[in-house]
Amino acid sequence: MSEKIEYQLEFPVKSSPKILYNFIATPSGLSEWFADNVNSRGSKFTFIWDGSEEVAELITKKAGSHIKFKWEEEDDGTFFEFRIRIDELTKDAALIITDFAEEDEMDEARMLWESQVSELLSVIGG
Repeated sequence: MSEKIEYQLEFPVKSSPKILYNFIATPSGLSEWFADNVNSRGSKFTFIWDGSEEVAELITKKAGSHIKFKWEEEDDGTFFEFRIRIDELTKDAALIITDFAEEDEMDEARMLWESQVSELLSVIGG
């Protein structure tokens, strides 16, 4: 098994940070674009795609700023994080996604995020 590499993607979002945060940090918001359904119990989030379930643990979150998860079955220090960055000058919002992928899966991982975020942008109109 090869080692996973951390990467970041940045997407401009024409939405208020408060609205964007609700879409990245709540089960109902995540269900709109990230998974078919999302349930949470405490710090455990269950993501459901086409009848298959993946469980992630909430590692950290700061209201209006970021949320970080770790997939339950991963024990290699990897995580995925959604972070909102506001440009001080223009006040434009950007969604920063940090994730990990093996080198030979990097292009596929990036395309998957681009597709997911495209869905998010169409849902929030941003």
